[in-house]
Amino acid sequence: MLWTRRHCLETMVGAAVVLGFEPIAYSTSSTQPNQFSIPGLYPGRVVAVENAACLSGSHYQAAPVRDTMRRGMAELTGLPWKEAWSQFFQPGDAVGIKVNPVGIHSGVISSPVVLHEIVAGLNAAGVPNKNIVVYDRYHSALKRAKIASWLPTGVRLSYASQDYDEVQHGMDGYDPRHYVDMGLVLPGDSLKDPHARRSYAARFITTEVDKLVNLAVLKEHQAAGVTLCLKNLSHGLVNNVRRTHINPQLNACDKFIPAVVSMPVIRNKAVLHLIDGVKGLYHAGPEGPPDFVWEHGTMYFGTDPVALDRIGLSAIDAKRVGVGMKPVAEAAPDQFDLWLHKQPEHITVAGAMGLGESDEKKIDLRKIRI
Repeated sequence: MLWTRRHCLETMVGAAVVLGFEPIAYSTSSTQPNQFSIPGLYPGRVVAVENAACLSGSHYQAAPVRDTMRRGMAELTGLPWKEAWSQFFQPGDAVGIKVNPVGIHSGVISSPVVLHEIVAGLNAAGVPNKNIVVYDRYHSALKRAKIASWLPTGVRLSYASQDYDEVQHGMDGYDPRHYVDMGLVLPGDSLKDPHARRSYAARFITTEVDKLVNLAVLKEHQAAGVTLCLKNLSHGLVNNVRRTHINPQLNACDKFIPAVVSMPVIRNKAVLHLIDGVKGLYHAGPEGPPDFVWEHGTMYFGTDPVALDRIGLSAIDAKRVGVGMKPVAEAAPDQFDLWLHKQPEHITVAGAMGLGESDEKKIDLRKIRI
């Protein structure tokens, strides 16, 4: 479906009703809906490709990962490898790849092997390395993961902030023209202060790239319930996010995540979403101990981040139940996780806001085993 300005305005009005914030406002400067706008070309479709050979001795294996990703893209689009990538990207595009480097302790972070295969796909579509930008919000996180050391020649690194801070109102890497404004501020800030009420989009997404590949990993999250496709966008592409989960009592991830992903500049540029579930973290995320890591051996492909997250949550819940734990939504605090209530319901809210299919019964899940 081709999105129009009317569709976007209707979604914004719906957002105010669903989220219960008055007002919710978006700046819509210089970005227009298009055929790729979330939920994209294949709403409700999720391809899950399982290949146990992707890991050997806890290390990613290049050839099986390549086979897995090529099969996944082919099943998603019904096209061969080159044509599959060319459906989303053209030679003149500047393309960003949003990685997830948070979680060094557990080792469940973006993999260079997976990233290299994404770059190979973009190259096949005619996008040269000089037009590819790998991004995360914090430079410090990128450095800890040593991502710069394994970028293909010509691929550039980008970030919005040097490091995490408690206030997160700095604007050096952010664009004042693009923001979401909602009635949620840090304790001590004034609701009358527009700057405290707003989260501004990173210049990376507003000016550096035309399209985005969203590369998430399969992880539980103590506040949001899971950190998959939606949260990789919401908390990686804007500032002033600490207000969403300050402590175990103050948690608004269920409202904030879908509100941010609804920002036109994000919704219209994030055209392809992948969850790297070769490894997964099923408890105490996003930086939980290695005790909660499991070899899931599955990668997920789609254009609908809501449907992908619903299936990812189901995979995490199945693992938790399999080891004698409660599903994410029912989990109580323990020695590893102090949060009173995780909020995976952000997936359902995102579905209600038109960002994708949140009803698992309506998702076109295509499972493949190699």
